[in-house]
Amino acid sequence: MAAVSKDAKAVMQPITTLIAAPGTETVLRACVAALGAPADWLAPGACDVEGVDEAAARAAIGGRPLDAIVQPRLGRRKRLLVADLESTIIENEMLEELADFLGLRALVAEITWRAMNGEIDFLAALTERVALLRGLPASVLDEAAARIRLMPGAQTLVATLRRAGVCTALVSAGFAVFAEPIAAALGFDRIVCNRLALDGGKLTGTLVPPIVTGATKLQTLTALAQEFGLALDETLAVGDGANDLPMLQAAGLGVAFRGKPAVAAAARWRLDHADLTGLLYAQGYRREEIVTSGETALPTYD
Repeated sequence: MAAVSKDAKAVMQPITTLIAAPGTETVLRACVAALGAPADWLAPGACDVEGVDEAAARAAIGGRPLDAIVQPRLGRRKRLLVADLESTIIENEMLEELADFLGLRALVAEITWRAMNGEIDFLAALTERVALLRGLPASVLDEAAARIRLMPGAQTLVATLRRAGVCTALVSAGFAVFAEPIAAALGFDRIVCNRLALDGGKLTGTLVPPIVTGATKLQTLTALAQEFGLALDETLAVGDGANDLPMLQAAGLGVAFRGKPAVAAAARWRLDHADLTGLLYAQGYRREEIVTSGETALPTYD
């Protein structure tokens, strides 16, 4: 049996990537010093460390605002990204923004939290929340859109992956009126989302079938992988809610991004502190490879 070379063994070993919350780079350096392991610095706030397993990394992190991603080194750069929209690519939950115009934000936010944490059925919760919007003037959609805030790092993530030849897909149970302009502005290649039904310039409180669910997100991931001739190990998925778990668990790198507690606990990988550029560092991208032209301006809705 042929001996395995030292370099080959190194490639097969897991790699641990430590990523700091923005502005806490000195904290990361203190953690690396405590580990006493060789560090390959990808950027001031991110590095790969050798010979450190997940338990050791998390023990060294303690309560510091740092994330650890432990994965096989081989194949860590993925060829397909499937991303959730709300609380992932954007900071908002748009159903809550719409409910705010009816004085129902608190009620809808509670239902959203329970659904995203897997405590209640997702489709039933979505149907219930959308029904509350019945009779809302369609003009409110533009007012809600004006509140959208991009998640820090969203522009950088998509631009960098696109430059590297990665297919990017936005798959959301949110609404086309918000999702499609965001996808166009950031440069996503594909988009799958729900559509609000309108009648006479008002919301009917229903969705236009078919309705996007967690199963849809998984189906999109697998269908796109097949379309591009990729193994699921070559895919990256990111999201925060229970309806994202099916695709997070199927992807080669499925990351719960600031995930709800039940989602963070069930996902193999998680980013609790880093912004979305953490997904690039997790794949071994270095600062000089990252597109840093600044976050794009949001689309106008008129």
